[in-house]
Amino acid sequence: MLIDHTTEFNRKKSNLFLVLGAIVLTNAIVAEIIGVKIFSLSKLLGQPTDIISVGGFIQLNSSQTAGVLIWPIVFVTSDIINEYFGKAGVKKISYITAIFIAYSFLIIFISTLLPPAQFWLDVNSKTATGEAFNINFAFSNVFRQGLNIILGSITAFLVGQLTDSFIFHFIRKITGNKWIWLRATGSTLISQLIDCYIVIFVAFYFFGNWSFEQAFTVANNNYVYKAVIAIAITPVLYIAHNIIDKYLGKKASDEIIEEAAIESGDIKEN
Repeated sequence: MLIDHTTEFNRKKSNLFLVLGAIVLTNAIVAEIIGVKIFSLSKLLGQPTDIISVGGFIQLNSSQTAGVLIWPIVFVTSDIINEYFGKAGVKKISYITAIFIAYSFLIIFISTLLPPAQFWLDVNSKTATGEAFNINFAFSNVFRQGLNIILGSITAFLVGQLTDSFIFHFIRKITGNKWIWLRATGSTLISQLIDCYIVIFVAFYFFGNWSFEQAFTVANNNYVYKAVIAIAITPVLYIAHNIIDKYLGKKASDEIIEEAAIESGDIKEN
């Protein structure tokens, strides 16, 4: 039985969107959950304090939300979706992700309200060093902090994603299909600037207990980190393009990119 080439192409195209969407969805939800932890980047790198010196004269506090570790994956993948599926593809996965982030936190919130089993409290009543420990309080305290984040993060995620898509396609209108790095990295740098400040201020300042200075400092630190990572992982875009070209075939891959550009209004149909 012969396989229709059109059917095979559509199957591969659907699989590609499914995998890219799953990467965005999974990393976004995990980033939201772990985002309640603030870690010291300088201590991770073996420095004794939370201060990082840049060039010997700029001092930066290295405090970061744990979510920044994987957010760059979300935005790089979104740029790939932009490239192959256009504005419509990015909007679709962005709205789906926002809905499932909200769903995840609803389930987590409900779980914090469930009465704890006594044996669970008893077997976890002490730390490894013998200190008293209330695991139910710890569970609720950690995850309910995440509920503060969701108020800002969903807004920040959607605004950031849609801004990223707008800037991405604005740059492509000017440059055409040249300079993938410029439209991908440029759109990420701008959208991350918006994302960082919205999520930190809404989650930890307006609905949290941080001071303005603390929120401003962490937002600045997060943006610097994300900006550096966005630039550093630019080669990943080219690697991803190469993998997709091999999966779809170079000709089919170019056709999808051109189709997405036409649908997004970046170029005119010949």
